[in-house]
Amino acid sequence: MHNTANRTSQTHILLICFAVFAVSLSVLRVIATDSLMFLFLNWNLILAILPWIMTQAVQYNRIQLNRFKLTMLIFVWILFFPNSPYILTDLFHLHKGGDMPLWYDLVLILSFAFTGLLFGMLSLMRIEQYLQKYFSQRTVIMAIGFMLFLSGFGVYLGRYLRFNSWDLITAPYQLLSEVGDRFVSPAHHPRTWGMTLVLGVFLNLVYFSIRGLRYHRT
Repeated sequence: MHNTANRTSQTHILLICFAVFAVSLSVLRVIATDSLMFLFLNWNLILAILPWIMTQAVQYNRIQLNRFKLTMLIFVWILFFPNSPYILTDLFHLHKGGDMPLWYDLVLILSFAFTGLLFGMLSLMRIEQYLQKYFSQRTVIMAIGFMLFLSGFGVYLGRYLRFNSWDLITAPYQLLSEVGDRFVSPAHHPRTWGMTLVLGVFLNLVYFSIRGLRYHRT
């Protein structure tokens, strides 16, 4: 129990260090250039952290999850989880000729992207633990893989169609229309499924790598 609490504390400290480092880089950039160009990364990071906050709240308050509560948690969680890998696509904003050296902006965006991804993957590990209480290991692994591909699809919706997590409530018909069209006529949307497939494979590799390292014993 003591070792588990120790590891959890160390993980939290590491997450805080990554977040502080990323935010500090963005603040220093504003001071150095008087430009607000990359401040949006801070908001994206807040959204990326929300899935982790959800699972931490359940754990901290020792909420007992029956199947119904777990289903509701995962439903809400999966709406926000794509925000964690979404920051990877902010690398699209990297270009030469900016106010800062290219290497600085590269480290800036990567620090936000990695931090957001790390928060997301750790929240997914917690979701996996909850699922293991009710389902076999094989079923859980398949569910995790599916959610990561679903997340890849969510990143596409956010990056190219400019939907966000709240649009399921604020613009449900438009969102469902765009999603439905891509399932009804998949051949007409190669970029959708290409990005979903490639990013889904990448996220699976990242998750199961981190998972393996986290539980590895020497």
